[in-house]
Amino acid sequence: MPRSPATSLKAAARQAGARRTRGSARADRPGDAQAAPGPGAGDNVIVRIRSLLPSLAPAEQRVGLAIGSDPERAARLTISELARLAETSEATVVRFCRSIQVASYADLRIAIATWAGRADADGDLPLSLDIHADDELAEVVAKIAGSDAMAVRDTAAALDIDQLGQAIDAVVQARRVDVYGVGASGFVALDLQQKLHRIGLVAFAWPDPHMAITSAANLRPGDVAIGLSHTGTTIDTIDALGLAQQSGARTIAVTNFAQSPITRCADVLLRTSVQETTFRAGAMASRIAALTVVDCLFVGVAQHNHASAAAALARTHGALQTRRRPSRGAGG
Repeated sequence: MPRSPATSLKAAARQAGARRTRGSARADRPGDAQAAPGPGAGDNVIVRIRSLLPSLAPAEQRVGLAIGSDPERAARLTISELARLAETSEATVVRFCRSIQVASYADLRIAIATWAGRADADGDLPLSLDIHADDELAEVVAKIAGSDAMAVRDTAAALDIDQLGQAIDAVVQARRVDVYGVGASGFVALDLQQKLHRIGLVAFAWPDPHMAITSAANLRPGDVAIGLSHTGTTIDTIDALGLAQQSGARTIAVTNFAQSPITRCADVLLRTSVQETTFRAGAMASRIAALTVVDCLFVGVAQHNHASAAAALARTHGALQTRRRPSRGAGG
């Protein structure tokens, strides 16, 4: 039998709470409180809720999930109605507002309504992007396209331009760049490696956890290490990035959650914004969002070294032409 919305909220909150429990065992580093995204240009309340969800208490997570599942509806709910939907108290809803740095529930409703109105005006307000077993194929295609487009758009909104600038400067000045990620994040790491190599930079991707650790142990000041983890809780990536930081390298984390464990060993935080769905967890929209961040980082680096990057791209493009078969003519 299909689960009720309240049951689904509780199950999702338990999963997010497990990530929160694992993350809380690590001591906060200096300045870690600044990692949480606050209100500001380029941010929006739905992106912020999604990013902070794993760091919230379970009852507050249910409030966030209730809002995120249908923002347009949530904007019309009174505080009592939202509390009932999330099976919690009005006091918890007030605490939730404080946790996401919104002054009051009235301000939260305005922020959600503003987001929903903007999305509706752009024709981007989704009815539901979750894929069900009985969906028609055309509906599946539409939902995947909508989810990927939303991941790119929300990631662009969540990306801190100042932090991105710091990451670009670090890579431009680096003696070498080592990139860590496992699973789907490992493919993103390899993509960044080949991009940086093509413009003449020394870069290595280490999707194997043991190789990542040995790489991190040999880094030194002047090097850069980049860790990619959608959840920010992947032990292999966290350990490699932490060791790289201890070795003196400047560290950059790319993750979906601003208060996840990986941020505690990162000097620079680049945040994606993705809401994975049932059939897509951890491998699809999250990858698209991470690739968006990687592309922004790469283009920024290439801009800094425009002449040398353009020359390197021309050389590598010319070299690859010998590896392509000529196209047949119309009469061939």
